[in-house]
Amino acid sequence: MAGPASASPATAPAAKVARPIFVLNSLDATISVIEPGTYRELKRIPTGKEPHHLYLTPDEKSLIVANAMSDSLTFVDPVTAEVQRVLTGIRDPYHLRFSPDMKWFVTAANRLDHVDIYRWEPADAAQPLKLAARIATGKTPSHLAIDRRSSVVYSSMQDSDELVAIDLATQKIRWKIPVGKMPADVFLTPDDRQLLVGLTGDKFVEVYDVSANPPKLVKRIESGEGAHAFRAAGDQRHVYVSNRVANTVSKIDLQALAVVDRYPAPGGPDCLEVLADGRTLLVSSRWARRMSVVDMATRQVVRQVPVGRSPHGVWTLDHAPR
Repeated sequence: MAGPASASPATAPAAKVARPIFVLNSLDATISVIEPGTYRELKRIPTGKEPHHLYLTPDEKSLIVANAMSDSLTFVDPVTAEVQRVLTGIRDPYHLRFSPDMKWFVTAANRLDHVDIYRWEPADAAQPLKLAARIATGKTPSHLAIDRRSSVVYSSMQDSDELVAIDLATQKIRWKIPVGKMPADVFLTPDDRQLLVGLTGDKFVEVYDVSANPPKLVKRIESGEGAHAFRAAGDQRHVYVSNRVANTVSKIDLQALAVVDRYPAPGGPDCLEVLADGRTLLVSSRWARRMSVVDMATRQVVRQVPVGRSPHGVWTLDHAPR
């Protein structure tokens, strides 16, 4: 009797293909493409000068790299790691965000002290970004966050120690308040009521109630020296923050507004990514030219992957829920 027939290529379940990890090398103007699992660098992709941050398009078909010194955006396929196109004429795009309704694309011009709001019109293949407003802000806009209703964008002002809220519909500043020393990344809680601000010039994360007008300072959480960048844990309750000077990553409970765990992160930890397994943390070690891999279950750095100079943004499509 013949044995059971093997599944044909047409009926066999498709093997899940692991998508690459991307690390921006700011001083080399390249992207390191890392193979997941083996953590082997597959190649480096040239970009414009000083790529700092990256973000996914609403249709998840392109990863956008912001090239601050080249006034350009590089679009990369997040699965194949091939360059799709380059858009020019985008003034000093240091940080970038899409609104959830896919209507607005916002950039922070770190050197030029303004925030740009673009209309996202993907039907126009030649120029899908249409500048709606250029808004003068405080000194050195750094990081952005947009609420889930796509109504307001928040931006930290790194060198004037301020937080600014901008209405997306009217492109007008709603309010501006003073905050602590050298604010960097900003993170909205899932209910959009509270905004966390990492103070790179201090050791605190400040929490503001942004449902009030003006916003109210709720708490200062002692995270670690050089509190800098956030990444959601994927459980709607916790967020990680890198402490660049302390060489640690702290886990913050968003209900208790307290640090509940800490992990080692050598070499000036900057941007973070949490893999889909929920236990692996990727950290760009800015001063060590490495991407550090942290096993959060054991609180150990299990690998350091050589990349380019001044690694900044780190990202993969196979991440934990935002």
